[in-house]
Amino acid sequence: MEQFDLRFQVPSAVTRKAAGNNFYWPAGGAGTFNTSLGPRLGKLGPVRRENVELFRLAAMVYAADRSVPRRVGKVNWTRRDISLIVPVHDPEPWNAIVTELQDLLGFLSGDSWGLRFRTSRVPREDVTPNSYPDVQRVVLMSGGADSAAGALLARTRPEQHLLVSHVGATSISPIQRDIAGRIRELYPDEAIQHHEQVVFTRRKEQPGGHRFRNENSTRTRSFLFLALGLAFASVNEVELWIPENGFASLNPPLGPDQLGSLSTRTTHPWFLAELSRLVGLAGGWGTLSNPFATHTKGEMFRWLADEIGDESASELLSATNSCAFTNRRWLGVSATDHCGTCFGCLVRRASFAASHLADRSNYVIDAPPNDSAKTQLEKASVLPSIRGFVARGVRVSDIAAMRPPHGYSAGDARDLCIRGAHELETLT
Repeated sequence: MEQFDLRFQVPSAVTRKAAGNNFYWPAGGAGTFNTSLGPRLGKLGPVRRENVELFRLAAMVYAADRSVPRRVGKVNWTRRDISLIVPVHDPEPWNAIVTELQDLLGFLSGDSWGLRFRTSRVPREDVTPNSYPDVQRVVLMSGGADSAAGALLARTRPEQHLLVSHVGATSISPIQRDIAGRIRELYPDEAIQHHEQVVFTRRKEQPGGHRFRNENSTRTRSFLFLALGLAFASVNEVELWIPENGFASLNPPLGPDQLGSLSTRTTHPWFLAELSRLVGLAGGWGTLSNPFATHTKGEMFRWLADEIGDESASELLSATNSCAFTNRRWLGVSATDHCGTCFGCLVRRASFAASHLADRSNYVIDAPPNDSAKTQLEKASVLPSIRGFVARGVRVSDIAAMRPPHGYSAGDARDLCIRGAHELETLT
């Protein structure tokens, strides 16, 4: 079992053993994370204490996920055993839900998580006054097509709102700014739309120069993003929107040996409902929803086109990035190009076709720079699995495997998956 603690001070000398068992997040100076945020999240404003603690938990989960290599890289990855010792002000409310939290994280990453909460004092930190006192909604905006649709939907509403973007890969940051700017131009006279980009990544090295082991699959990064959104939302106690098409959110199994479609499970209806419940039990702010939970991606695209016109919708959606493998410079292509073979890219292509919109995206697989890149992309492609899924059809066993939450109709889930599968037929 791999075990990690979180420390708020960096010792003068960090041994290799200490670097392997601890993450460091000091209030000032370099630590494990590349971020301007301190461990109290003071720069975000008066965030509710329990939401700060949720974000610290998410940061540890994300860092551990990045630092414990898996033995295989297929869909059903090797289950890892990871233990975290999480510093909080009062362990009691967190210990009351620890078993359910561990199950939640296991559902998200496919691993076995052990959590222990310990009492800790966090270093003092200046807290910025509330920068957005009139904001009535927070919207996650990743730079992908679904989040762009969510940001545009928020723009059509009369309430002031805040778009929150997590910056991991630096190549995505300008895309996020561009999408926010395009939406403001489409609705120049509507309610004020703010945009915050927050850099938070795990460094390649620990203090002392000890290099991390590295795992490239990061199913938990979106949990960090969600916890960041809830931190912002807790300041004004407003709803957080997590825009994602409902078909991908359900994560239907593409084959009998594949437990998920390779898209994140962070927007799965059971995950969102359970996280909201558990955060509330711990005393945090957990009000959240997915405004497109009943839509396929193609239906989202068509809604957006009906709202702003086909040409504008094509331009906006083509400017987004939905690829699961961004920053592939080693292929000899731009960091912002789409690979064209991952689940996100293939569903994106099918959605453009289903909504009858021109797709101006650049997919590397359509014109590989060399034979090596072509071979790599074809080897990683999930297109064969998608073709098998479409040919097999949606089964009752598929719906049961999706773990719909209480109150979510199995019939509704099946209907949504059938519509999603119908859109994917354009790829076969």
